[in-house]
Amino acid sequence: MRQLEYPYDSDYILRKKKSIRRELLAREGIRYIEKKIAILGGSTTSDIKQILELFLLNYGIKPEFFESEYNKYYEDAVFGNPELDEFAPDMVFVHTTTRNITRFPQVTDTPEQIDALLEETMARFEQIWQSLADKFKCTVIQNNFEQPYYRLLGNSDVTNIHGRLNFINRLNERFCAYAGTHHNFYINDINYVSAVYGIKRWADPGDWYRYKYALSVSAIPDFAFNLSHIIKAVYGRNKKAFALDMDNTLWGGIVGDDGPENIRIGHEDAESELYTEFQQYIKAHKDLGILLTVASKNDEENALAGLARPDSTLKQDDFLIIRANWDNKDINIANMAKEINIGADSFVFVDDNPVERTLVESQIEGISVPDVGAPETYIDTIDSNGFFEVTGISEEDLKRSGMYKANMERAKASASFVDYDEYLRSLEMTAEIKAFAPVYMARIAELTNKSNQFNLTTKRCSQADIERFAADPSYITLYGRLSDKFGDNGVVAVTFGHEEDDGSEKIFHIDLWLMSCRVLKRGMEFAMMDELIAEASSRNITKIKGYYFPTAKNKMVKDFYELQGFTKINENEDGASEWLLDLSEPHKSGNVAIKVN
Repeated sequence: MRQLEYPYDSDYILRKKKSIRRELLAREGIRYIEKKIAILGGSTTSDIKQILELFLLNYGIKPEFFESEYNKYYEDAVFGNPELDEFAPDMVFVHTTTRNITRFPQVTDTPEQIDALLEETMARFEQIWQSLADKFKCTVIQNNFEQPYYRLLGNSDVTNIHGRLNFINRLNERFCAYAGTHHNFYINDINYVSAVYGIKRWADPGDWYRYKYALSVSAIPDFAFNLSHIIKAVYGRNKKAFALDMDNTLWGGIVGDDGPENIRIGHEDAESELYTEFQQYIKAHKDLGILLTVASKNDEENALAGLARPDSTLKQDDFLIIRANWDNKDINIANMAKEINIGADSFVFVDDNPVERTLVESQIEGISVPDVGAPETYIDTIDSNGFFEVTGISEEDLKRSGMYKANMERAKASASFVDYDEYLRSLEMTAEIKAFAPVYMARIAELTNKSNQFNLTTKRCSQADIERFAADPSYITLYGRLSDKFGDNGVVAVTFGHEEDDGSEKIFHIDLWLMSCRVLKRGMEFAMMDELIAEASSRNITKIKGYYFPTAKNKMVKDFYELQGFTKINENEDGASEWLLDLSEPHKSGNVAIKVN
């Protein structure tokens, strides 16, 4: 919904929140991720909850909320609350601010007393976080602290150990250190958001004393928008790729008319430096694992000449695909999505031309098309929308672009084979298939939230969920890592499920089965099934039940269980089906080319 994308009108959102909510819920064809989110607040949170819900619904996440009573965040977390226990949250958001720091340093305090106060304050919050993690095994999001709206010591407030700002900065550093060493714990950076908003407007004393709002009512949309970025990233709603225009987007001018020597890029003038900074910003995303592509109305020769300039930050090799032609850009983006094997709605399309933006947005459902405005606002608009919110940087992220390039090489290689099984054997594939391991927990959680096509139940899990399943002895968990002569694909397959013992026999229920689109049609699903059957048999399980829940994107796996030798035992009107495999009967493996380590 355009009204919920940056730049948005905060006053409009606050005024129209009920009608916006009705419009979001009335959308057709949306399969929401449903999650339970507990808000433990040190100040009033009712409006925060309502506005946060709008942004999450816009991302395809349907939250159910629990709100603590006013300023009972510590008691609910540490001493327990029966209602919170029954709620069993998937995620807890601890909404504390500078208003909840119970004591600041006094000018009469010694450095030792101030250090002790810092440790005492930090220990109180660590007790909250650890209690929540131990009890609920859930994701925790914690605000850091905004700057105080006055400085008792003036400029010395930041350098003098007695200053409030100095104390807050030290606390924020400790919060960051904790986040760096604890999985499933994230910081909602209100220190940054409040600074961008303006700390004196953010900390409205009138709103505090009238309503106990720790931030002004008008700042709530900015606060909730920033918080929603973390939640949607945790639950796999990030974008994956840029589709970039070139003329007046990556450089100033039109390369076909002006010639590559005359386009604005480099450091010769203010306009050139502006576009250079934007190219640097885009290239930095490639290092984070974001895929870069071009969708430009241009002759390819001219487009490549623009990138070949010595002072161009972006080069041809930085892009996975370049589509510089005269086709409609929505067609080019749809074709690139097929070639890369990701959804077209995974793209962020960046173009200076509002006509092109409108066309692409109208033709590709779910694609993000920011209203980038003037060139000097490109970075702000893209960055503020949080399309690629980072909750962690993994080895997979750093290698992603190379993995997709290798996949395209595999596709080219397959064209030279008549027999597909021979092609598969030529890849020299080896797989590592084992129970969930700590080193891969983040990647496994990421796959459960990002994989849509080869995903039979589309169950979405946080890392905390994955760790809970791995620790449960009634569960079987398996990840699959696949390598071949072109390179390592990383962890690409995940399955888990639980045992059920009715006294007469043991039945295993497959709760989730998914595979990355990077390894489709390589037989990895057969290798995974072989390992699952072996593990189930070792536990004296006699039957395996599998489930298929249809979505708009997973039709390709409708017959998955039939291909694996299961028998369909039930199918609903909506196409959801239930399948059974009797382990007392011989099972023929479909794995023809993968060597399992």
